[in-house]
Amino acid sequence: MSDTASPIRMLVVDDEPDLRELYVLTLLREGWQADEAGSVAQALECLRRREYEVAIVDMRLPDGEGTDILAWAQTQRRTERIIVATAYGSAASAVQALKMGAFDYLTKPVELSQLRQVVRSALGHRDSPAPLPTTAALQAMVGESAPMAAVKQTLRRCARGMAPVLIQGESGTGKELAARALHELSSRAAGPLVAVNCSAIPEHLLEAEFFGYRKGAFTGATSAHDGFFAAAAGGTLFLDEIGELPLSMQAKLLRAVQERKIRAIGETTEIPVDVRLVSATHRDLQRCVSDGSFRQDLYYRLNVIAVTMPPLRERLDDLPLLVEALLARIRHEHERPGLRLDAAALERLRDFGFAGNVRELENLLHRAAAMAASDLIGAADLEPDGDRPAPPSRPPQPPAPSAQEREAATASAAAQTPRVEAAASPTDDDREIERLAGCLDDIERDALRQALLDSGSDLEAAARKLGLLPRQLQWRLRRLRLDAR
Repeated sequence: MSDTASPIRMLVVDDEPDLRELYVLTLLREGWQADEAGSVAQALECLRRREYEVAIVDMRLPDGEGTDILAWAQTQRRTERIIVATAYGSAASAVQALKMGAFDYLTKPVELSQLRQVVRSALGHRDSPAPLPTTAALQAMVGESAPMAAVKQTLRRCARGMAPVLIQGESGTGKELAARALHELSSRAAGPLVAVNCSAIPEHLLEAEFFGYRKGAFTGATSAHDGFFAAAAGGTLFLDEIGELPLSMQAKLLRAVQERKIRAIGETTEIPVDVRLVSATHRDLQRCVSDGSFRQDLYYRLNVIAVTMPPLRERLDDLPLLVEALLARIRHEHERPGLRLDAAALERLRDFGFAGNVRELENLLHRAAAMAASDLIGAADLEPDGDRPAPPSRPPQPPAPSAQEREAATASAAAQTPRVEAAASPTDDDREIERLAGCLDDIERDALRQALLDSGSDLEAAARKLGLLPRQLQWRLRRLRLDAR
């Protein structure tokens, strides 16, 4: 900042004079200016007189609550970043404040190092350019339907603060893309985004991977290791599939979220961490809380701001844009610039259930591009093999016999078959082919019956046993007029 720039001014609101003085002295040592207030009324009077960059507000005040100041700031559309100070263990009040728009919270007794860290984070927007209304990740979230517009608006709003965000939605809806957009829109975009798949880490390694360990902490720890929290310092920690964490790890994560501190394995002291936490899951965490597989207190800590990604079936109006975006990538990968869908194929896509959402659509287009006879993908190219019109029945060919086997077969046939003077007529050939096809159908019918019997009439299990897709098995059952039961 240049010498001619206006000074950074802050407001400290607390009813304890000693604490106010301690906070003010700490801020002054950092080169910032600070005003004081001991009540809600005094704080509002200061705010009416001037604007501040940051306000540090105690939740318990003689004439009201810190949330009263938050509510006033919201109605007046104030730009101050408000940090609330809550008593130890007051998780509910901290969550309430964050939902009302507080930038962050501190737990009393406040450590001065943590106070400075949170204030610097709140001031981050001064030293970095304002985030653009769109980012690479936000642009990659293709769609202009009402559900997608609502999601993007929520991401833009909640990117301004430090409140934890929980992204929910079915598999394949783009939860990680939303987390990246949230990070890129925030003032922490210059910091790292560390994405962690909680379901991919063995349970006995979770603590070491999250919090790190020092050299010699356990057998095999030949060097120190920074965990995910340390790696995400100054940025965003994205915990994907948070619902897969075991209860033992949930308790340790809760302490890290509450205290903003972690202790590496083998260390005796905790160190403060500066990360914004974003979580995602395809599970219904409220139901997991009810059945006891997820901690209620951790759920409320993570679910301060909720973002729900809509399934593809609820935003079919976005299909043309999604198809074009995915095809652009496929054209580049396959070096087929003319690849496109015809109108019938695009209309056919609307009939798909898309249980796998956008990920399933992408796989479907990759497969259609590979199977299509030309660069124009038609509706038939989108269908699985089992649903396409069946080609003329052609019996499977047995392995080609060796020369010795052919010679032996010829000799045996000569010995057992009466000699005829004239070659068999075409009618005889047709009858022989029909007889062989019937024998093969009988063999296939027996194999299908046995597979269904062995699998207890489970079509998917029977298909796997036979090396078929379920739709291919259903087609064969219909062709042979067999009952799946």
